Amino acid sequence: MACNSCSTGKDGQPKGCKNNGTCGTDSCNKLTVFDWLANMSLPNGEKPFNWVEVRFKNGRKEYYHNTENLTLSIGDVVATQAQSGHDIGMVTLTGELVRVQMKRKNISETPEEILKIYRKASQKDIDIWKDAREKEEPMKVRARQFAIDLKLQMKISDIEFQGDASKATFYYTAEERVDFRELIKVFAREFRTRIEMKQVGFRQEASRLGGIGSCGRELCCSTWLTDFRSVSTSAARYQQLSLNPLKLAGQCGKLKCCLNYELDSYLDALKSFPKTEIKLQTEKGTAVCQKTDIFKGHMWYAYEGEWANWHRITTDQANEIISLNKKNQKVASLEEYASEVSEDTKTDFGNVVGQDSLTRFDSPKPSKKRKNNRRKQNQGNKNTAPENKTNQSQGAKKNNNRNKKNRNKPQNTKNVEK
Repeated sequence: MACNSCSTGKDGQPKGCKNNGTCGTDSCNKLTVFDWLANMSLPNGEKPFNWVEVRFKNGRKEYYHNTENLTLSIGDVVATQAQSGHDIGMVTLTGELVRVQMKRKNISETPEEILKIYRKASQKDIDIWKDAREKEEPMKVRARQFAIDLKLQMKISDIEFQGDASKATFYYTAEERVDFRELIKVFAREFRTRIEMKQVGFRQEASRLGGIGSCGRELCCSTWLTDFRSVSTSAARYQQLSLNPLKLAGQCGKLKCCLNYELDSYLDALKSFPKTEIKLQTEKGTAVCQKTDIFKGHMWYAYEGEWANWHRITTDQANEIISLNKKNQKVASLEEYASEVSEDTKTDFGNVVGQDSLTRFDSPKPSKKRKNNRRKQNQGNKNTAPENKTNQSQGAKKNNNRNKKNRNKPQNTKNVEK
C-alpha cells in the first residue's frame, strides 16, 4: 500500500513523497526492522507470539496485543486502541522478533494496561485518517502564528492527528518552561478538536522531521538510530577534532551523534600513549609534547625555548624515557631516538578503477580521415623540399658575388685641411 503523494502522475513519473517519508506506508519505510526470523518455524506445540509492532507517523512505534488472533502481516493497516477512540497505524513487525524487540526496549509482556488491536482498517477508517493527515500542514502554519502572537518562546515542530480525527497532538520544543494554557484555548476554539501538547527534545525533533546531514546521507536519527546517547566535547578531543561548533553540531543544534561511532577505537589506541602533560627530562633540556598521531603511534616533542624544532619518537620510546626519568636518570637527547624512526615516503596507490585508465578520455584517438590527410600533406612536403633547397643555394651564390664586387670598389675619401 502507498499513499497518494507517493503514486505516479499522468506521465508515469513518480511525484515523490509530500510527507517527507512519514506517511507510514511501504514506500516510505522509516526505522524499519528486517525480520530475520520470518522463515524459521516454531517448535512443535509452541504458540506464535501474539504481540505486534505498529508504526505511526514519523517513526513512532507502539506494541499491541493481538487478542482477536487476527492473521496480520507486515504492511497491514490496522485500527488500534487509544485513550479515547481508535488510532490507525501500519504493522511493521510480527512473530518472534517482536518478543526480541520488546525485551531490548524493556517493555513488559504483562503490563497493567494492555493496548489491543481492534480490527483491520476498513476503507472508511482509511478515508477519515487520510483527510485528517491532509489538515496537519496548514494547521501547523496557523498554530505557529498563534504562538508568535502570544509571544511564547516555543517552536511547534509537528502535528499528529489521531486516526479517528478526534485528537491532535502538538509537538513543540522550548528551552525554558512555557505557560501554554492560553494557547490551548486558542487552538481548541480555532481547530474544534481535542488538543494535547507534548514537549520533545531537539534531537527528537530532528528525528521526526528528517533531513540530510553534512555527510550527504539521511540523518541517522531519522533512519535507523532509535536511542540517543549523550555526546560530550571530550569525544571530539579524543579524536583530535577542532572544537568548532559549526562543524561539530548537527541540524538539531547539538553535537553530532556520529562522534560516538569511532570513539571506542580511539580510546583503545590511546591506552598505550603516555599523558601529554608529562615532560621528558634530557641532558639537552626539557621536552614538551606538541602533537600525537594516534593510529601510527608517533609523538612529536620540542625542547623548551626551541619550539620550532620538533622531534618525532614512538610511544614505546616515550614510555622508556619516562620510566628512566622516574629513576632520576636522563637520556642524552631526543635526537638519538628520533633518528631511529624512519619515515616511509613511498605511497602505494591501489587501482580502484580496474583495467580502465584514468586518462583514457584526455586525448581522443584521431579518425582515419585525418590520418589520410596528414599522409598526403607529408608526401607533398617531401616533393617540394628539393626544389626549395636548389632555390636557396642559387640565392646564396648571388649574395656572395654581390659582396665581392662591393669589396673591389674604391672608397671615396675627402682630404680635410687643418
